[in-house]
Amino acid sequence: MTPRVVTQTAAHHRSQGQSSARTTQISRAQAVLESLRPRQWTKNVLVLAGIVFGRRLFDPQALARAGLALAVFCILSGVVYLINDVMDRDMDRGHPLKMHRPVASGALSVAAAIGIACVLAGGGLAGAALLGRQFLTLALAYVVMFVAYSTYLKHFAIVDVLVIALGFVLRAAAGAVAVNVEISHWLLVCTLLLALFMALGKRRHELVLLADVASRHRRSLAEYEPGLLDQMLAITAASALIAYVFYTTSPETELRFGTHLLGLTIPFPVYGLFRYLYLIHRKDGGGSPADTLLLDRPLLVCVLLWGLLAVLIIYRLVPLAWLY
Repeated sequence: MTPRVVTQTAAHHRSQGQSSARTTQISRAQAVLESLRPRQWTKNVLVLAGIVFGRRLFDPQALARAGLALAVFCILSGVVYLINDVMDRDMDRGHPLKMHRPVASGALSVAAAIGIACVLAGGGLAGAALLGRQFLTLALAYVVMFVAYSTYLKHFAIVDVLVIALGFVLRAAAGAVAVNVEISHWLLVCTLLLALFMALGKRRHELVLLADVASRHRRSLAEYEPGLLDQMLAITAASALIAYVFYTTSPETELRFGTHLLGLTIPFPVYGLFRYLYLIHRKDGGGSPADTLLLDRPLLVCVLLWGLLAVLIIYRLVPLAWLY
């Protein structure tokens, strides 16, 4: 073999090695990104409720703080997902959908997942500190609560869904603290009940999907049954709707916004709740609330129209006479 051929062969092997390394790096980066579940970050939009209902949506400083708050909770929720995937990896391998998660499938090692979670947690909490002590306390409470959920609390029926719902309340409260506005207690109650409704829908979907092996995947599922969950769904849906009606029609809300027209938004939550129940019972939906919202066009349009009308009324962006 001539020296030139030897040189070309060595160069070819080096090129293949570099290409393989790049591919490995890309696949690892994809595994990390998938584990952070960016599609689930839509839940963190609730952080922006404070700036919207606090009437500071067009305040540049408040917008910057709200944007940082949103970024912090996207990072911290990614941390929570990584920890949850590490804790659930063995059970996820027996789940028809979760078995493809990077940690469960082996695409991302446990050590790497834990290391990335620690780095992101440090960065997220550092960002939270920039928004003040109260916001940092709420962000830290969010992380601690969901670490406790992933390791212990998720095994207890009812407690598991309550913790998930409280996570949404912490998001809403933290968003209000970030922009220094007071958020209505009624709005926090609505958040709690709506999140509880979606968490119960998720449990029902898991119970139906996994059937006889449900308790092997999640211990708390052994304590649930579809009939019980259906009753809980009906109660929380009705309670959430009543709470929203009280919020939009209360004298406190009318005084805060200077209008009684927020009640015009009530039909949208009515349709949204009924549509979600329809998807749960007729389309076997509800397994992923974020995916349900993004993929079901009628539900997505309903939420967008509700948000648009609420902003138009709260900020008086159209003559109020048009809405009579």
